[in-house]
Amino acid sequence: MPAPEHLAVVIPARNEEKLLPASLASVATAAQTLREQCGIPATVTVVLDSCTDGSLNVVTGLQPAWAPELELSTVEGSFGLVGAARAAGIDAQPQRPGLWIATTDADTVVPRDWLVRQCRLAGAGYGLILGTVVPDAADLSARELAVWELQHVLEEGHPYIHGANLGFSAAAYRRAGGFAPLEAHEDVDLVARIKATGTAWIATDETRVITSGRRDGRAPEGFSRFLSQLLAR
Repeated sequence: MPAPEHLAVVIPARNEEKLLPASLASVATAAQTLREQCGIPATVTVVLDSCTDGSLNVVTGLQPAWAPELELSTVEGSFGLVGAARAAGIDAQPQRPGLWIATTDADTVVPRDWLVRQCRLAGAGYGLILGTVVPDAADLSARELAVWELQHVLEEGHPYIHGANLGFSAAAYRRAGGFAPLEAHEDVDLVARIKATGTAWIATDETRVITSGRRDGRAPEGFSRFLSQLLAR
């Protein structure tokens, strides 16, 4: 497939006022790096799902500083299911040719070259990119971090699927039918359907992101639940 002509980052958030600023700062840096190195514009959409805290204020407070170089927008609603929230953010994107979608989470920090690497892999012919996720070492004890590292081999061809680090062409997403309104594992479900369409895909550690090591996450079967179960062993 040709290289993307435009990238859209979609971030679901439910009461994430504490962690959202760092996440958005990292995504803004990634978007700026993409523009500088690849000449490709990016937009960022935060999907505010049933928020009762200051998450909206975080986004609106940043919008003046981001404009006009980078578009930062919100979608608000009571979606209840993370799959529905991700789908709403993608549905809000204009139907542009050559659109690439990158998804992450509001408690996740992405590297500077996160979007650049996705763009280059897309240009190499991949329509689906599965990235890796590691917990923030600051949230774990030395023993817990050792347990995590023992259980995970982060390398090319890894077996992991994380909504906090996915990339796919909008065309592949539409062919697969989009995110289903699932309470959990919406990422695994979507990836299986994209693969079933014959879309070329890659599992890579080149786009590794850092996610909060908290144990009280927003998705009932999400990364925090997995982390809690792993470290309780």
